[in-house]
Amino acid sequence: MTILGIDPGFARVGWAVLKVQNSVFKIQNYGCIETSRDIASQERLADVYRQVCVFIKKYKPDILAIEELFFTSNAKTAFKVGEARGVIILAGALQKIPVFSYTPLQVKIAVTGYGNADKSQVGKMIKAILKLKELPKLDDTVDAIAVALTHAFTKKFK
Repeated sequence: MTILGIDPGFARVGWAVLKVQNSVFKIQNYGCIETSRDIASQERLADVYRQVCVFIKKYKPDILAIEELFFTSNAKTAFKVGEARGVIILAGALQKIPVFSYTPLQVKIAVTGYGNADKSQVGKMIKAILKLKELPKLDDTVDAIAVALTHAFTKKFK
């Protein structure tokens, strides 16, 4: 199974492609889509959509796993991220790829076994599980890997 994990955002969208075969997890690729503040919002959303479509065509994932939104303070940011999340889900839906959503709590529990884990704990577990020499520099990318792993762990037992 190939999973495209996504950490949605407006300025940055983390993505990771995880291959799962016989309970062996291997990262195929990962990165971060960054949109420019110098272009209109609709163009930034179109850019996110186009780039996710490129990943889908290139890696042919069986599943798109995406993190649900969690915001406590800035409603304006939440709306923008929600719009980006919508175009990402649309990209998967139009390519007939099942889309699964996971809350930050579900991701932390799946990866670390602890719902109050901080980013460094999640990172250490990802590094250990995937036997990585080092983690990606951007948190958005690390979060996308965590979302992909969450799907792999969650669906493994169903």
